[in-house]
Amino acid sequence: MRKPRHLSPEERDLWDSVAGRMKPLDPKRPKTPEPAAPPKKAAPRERDIIQDFMVGAKADPKRPNDVLKPVGARLQSAPVNMDAKNYGRMTKGKLKPEGRLDLHGMTLSEAHPELVAFILGAQAVGKRLVLVITGKGKERDEGYAIPVRNGILRHQVPQWLALPPMAQAILQVTPAHLKHGGHGAYYVYLRRSR
Repeated sequence: MRKPRHLSPEERDLWDSVAGRMKPLDPKRPKTPEPAAPPKKAAPRERDIIQDFMVGAKADPKRPNDVLKPVGARLQSAPVNMDAKNYGRMTKGKLKPEGRLDLHGMTLSEAHPELVAFILGAQAVGKRLVLVITGKGKERDEGYAIPVRNGILRHQVPQWLALPPMAQAILQVTPAHLKHGGHGAYYVYLRRSR
């Protein structure tokens, strides 16, 4: 960066003579502007507060490394939109699914239309609880610079279920109980068809 150039004495005299002949646009306004008050900063949110790094300091083991919570945790923390008693029975595996769709081995382009047809068809015939099996995904390291989550269908299916045309048919989505597939499957509780 260049060093700032200061005015020479001749330039300063010229500037002062020009500035002395000028008339202010608003005569009521003072000639020297008052310094503006610094803008008030909003109180920092809890997640915006980052502690200063000190060389030799230990890392906080409680701090999560993943920016996005796992799918199961996000679904379990979602608000309950259905009857609380049935929700409790469903999450404990006591409600029997009335239909099931197994997406094992399908690609994203194959699985999406199957899922749409299954969900809308199940609602049309009056089913309330269905099971969508995605699988847990393979452990793999493709050597990419950006890490890839295991189980692409397991992560994609809840997002598809939250979008039209399926969103209007669904009341609740939760991870399945262990006896119905655990983290590799989802319970989808459907609305009554009208």
